[in-house]
Amino acid sequence: MTSSPSLLRFVEEKLARLDDCRLRRRLRPLERGPGMRVRAGDRILVDFCSNDYLGLTQDERVKRAAIAAVERFGTGVGASRLVTGDTPLHAELERRLADLKGAEAAMVFGSGYLANIGIVPALVSEGDLLLIDELAHACLYGGARLSGATVKVFRHNDVADAERILKEERARHRHALLLTDGVFSMDGDLAPVPDLMRLTRAFDAWLLTDDAHGLGVLGGGGGTGRHWGVSPDIQMGTLSKALGSYGGYVCGDRALIDLLISRARSFVYATGLPPSAVGATIAALDVIASEPDRCERPQVLARGFARSLDLPLPESPIVPIILGDPDSSLDASAALEREGFLVTAIRPPTVPEGTARLRVTFTATHEASDVESLAGHIAHLGLGLRRRPC
Repeated sequence: MTSSPSLLRFVEEKLARLDDCRLRRRLRPLERGPGMRVRAGDRILVDFCSNDYLGLTQDERVKRAAIAAVERFGTGVGASRLVTGDTPLHAELERRLADLKGAEAAMVFGSGYLANIGIVPALVSEGDLLLIDELAHACLYGGARLSGATVKVFRHNDVADAERILKEERARHRHALLLTDGVFSMDGDLAPVPDLMRLTRAFDAWLLTDDAHGLGVLGGGGGTGRHWGVSPDIQMGTLSKALGSYGGYVCGDRALIDLLISRARSFVYATGLPPSAVGATIAALDVIASEPDRCERPQVLARGFARSLDLPLPESPIVPIILGDPDSSLDASAALEREGFLVTAIRPPTVPEGTARLRVTFTATHEASDVESLAGHIAHLGLGLRRRPC
């Protein structure tokens, strides 16, 4: 098959521009193993950029549960859950997630991205108002754009700016929905969820928090809602980070979940999660319930690392080291890899221009000696560390 000449020309020009800016992405096969070790070619590296916060992707209990689910239910479910793709495992997982999040009900999606592009358009549309934090995850922006609602961006974690927008816009719109991450994936800081809840209540607006990076590591494992002692209207997250599996979820009132089952297009028209992912997630929830120290350890390690480099104390297991431009970040990543560490450079458009960085993440299965060694190499390399912007 030969592509259109104009298509090839367009693609090659775009790739050349990405190369010029050092913004082109390339896949790199890695073989993951226990203890946050990965094989890259003929080298073993210590992984400090994974979202596997509890180390459960390599946990024998979780792996055995995935295998058992496949042996009972097969490798896939064959259809949308509304057709023939539902299993007893799905209902059990949803019950467990709702209990963990303190909600009446839950439903799972094929991924966190699919969850947000399904939830948001099912709740708001043309004539409604959407407020979104400027640093919210791309999937929240994706759902916002698909909704057809009026979208207004407020300054990062700035409740006063969100209030200003609501004062100006709320009366002209039928419904209002505010979208924010619970833990922001690139900076590791927390949204001021209690303040946002008070604000949305005052303006008859709804609050959706994306807790992808909070579940399992904050609030004793329950996430940012439990950390703050509140329950946002809509609590969404993923199964692919601390839970070591794959998929997305949303928790809320029973009526909300019933509506989403009928109207969230990325649920209605997508094949259900495979049994292996569901079984693995249920086992991961068992680990969270029985091992509270495991949930605390990633942040303990992150704070020790930050103290050793005189960085701001992190609010989560994520520590950004902001270097500014893509070249500096790529060079720093390469230098650390030569020393035996995998810390991927994060570049625009994932982060704003001028804030390219190393994003260092910590897990329950990192050894303290690995953390100390990484901090020592970063200090020795003199990477021009800058504190994160306020």
